[in-house]
Amino acid sequence: MPTIHLTTFIAAPADIVFDLSRHIGLHKESMSAYKEEAVAGTRFGLIENDETVTWQARHLFKNRLLRVKITEMKRPDMFIDEQVQGDFKMMKHEHHFKPCDNGTILIDLLHFEIPYGVLGEWFNAIYLTKYMKRLLEQRNKTIKEFAESEKWKKLLIK
Repeated sequence: MPTIHLTTFIAAPADIVFDLSRHIGLHKESMSAYKEEAVAGTRFGLIENDETVTWQARHLFKNRLLRVKITEMKRPDMFIDEQVQGDFKMMKHEHHFKPCDNGTILIDLLHFEIPYGVLGEWFNAIYLTKYMKRLLEQRNKTIKEFAESEKWKKLLIK
């Protein structure tokens, strides 16, 4: 089973990075190249523990649905989302937020598995793991951009 471990430094407090990481609109913006839309469940604002969101997006030449549920949350230290429905055999995404001098270390651990046995393992090895890592990097780049500027205030302060 592939695991992607990604570490990103963000020059902002952990509580802001935490909230931006679970903001539906910001996730949608970070995945705009894939026309990602929240179509069911929590569709706007901040997703909370035990809530679900269903994403519709175009990935790998096909429109896909992915329903995830927040299965654990400890503000502002971590939260976990897991696939409830979708193309993965299993998908679990751990988000950890570690305060440090001048900001936050955002740690992503994405565990996933696709069906199709040996063929799936081959596809993971040559393509899918790199593709998923690029998606996480793009998402974190957007979170970083918002957290390190005044843009986060438009999303989180009402």
